[in-house]
Amino acid sequence: MSAAPGPGRWEVALPPYRGDGPQRVVTQVLEPAGVARAVVLIWPAMAVGASYYAPLCAELARLGIASVSADLRGQGESGPRSGRASRQGYDELAARDWPRVVAAVRERFGADVPLYLLGHSIGGQISALYTAREPKGVDGLVFVAAGSVDFRGFRGAGALRVLLSTQLAASIARLWGYFPGHRLGFGGRQPARLIRDWARIARTGRFEPAGADLVYADALAAVRLPVLAVSVAGDALAPPTAVDRLCAVLPACTVERWHYEPEPGVRVDHVRWARHGGPVAARIRAWADTL
Repeated sequence: MSAAPGPGRWEVALPPYRGDGPQRVVTQVLEPAGVARAVVLIWPAMAVGASYYAPLCAELARLGIASVSADLRGQGESGPRSGRASRQGYDELAARDWPRVVAAVRERFGADVPLYLLGHSIGGQISALYTAREPKGVDGLVFVAAGSVDFRGFRGAGALRVLLSTQLAASIARLWGYFPGHRLGFGGRQPARLIRDWARIARTGRFEPAGADLVYADALAAVRLPVLAVSVAGDALAPPTAVDRLCAVLPACTVERWHYEPEPGVRVDHVRWARHGGPVAARIRAWADTL
């Protein structure tokens, strides 16, 4: 691993793996004016770039918390771009990308500064898997608009819609060689394995990514970390019931649940919450202060 720390931007190199070429994860960094009381490492949703979280990061900095927001491999500045040659799925991201970026953040800020992962949507799902592999790697988890995609966590027609859409996406990815979400208007350009792992959770409710060398269900059950789980008003993709299902895969964790209802006139949803993240940042600060 190599990291180039500095103001604004870091690049974390990933060594070649299973015959692939050089890969990298690029992050955006914002530090508070004084000494950071904590660091939040943000892992985004599908097709959401690291820069999108800038308003949230600014609010965290105002509260004395540093932030590092990462582009998922193949998204934004992280590369290479996802396509037919991409092999990464949930397991590879949890086993390779997450540990290397966490190590780079620890190296920059020091082991004594509390480090929390903030996972948004799929970023939350893979962050949970990372803690199964490295249960002492971070000091806590924050889920925001991050739920299990298990169709049983959705109500009414929404459950059928989630089941059918995820399985259709997996079929398209299998036939196309990757998921062309940039053409379909959802999810961006994604590796086929990642989409198949995502669809498997929707179908079975189990976190069993392809190629894993670990029984994740057993490892997740042993994780003991503080968790702040935030559901968001107007979020049809991660409603409170889906957020609760994601928390349920970590039964030994101490979970604090909060539902974000914005002020009148402010519209939030599965993605837009990050542009109005002041209340979320304040909740993170209050939660971190109690640990």
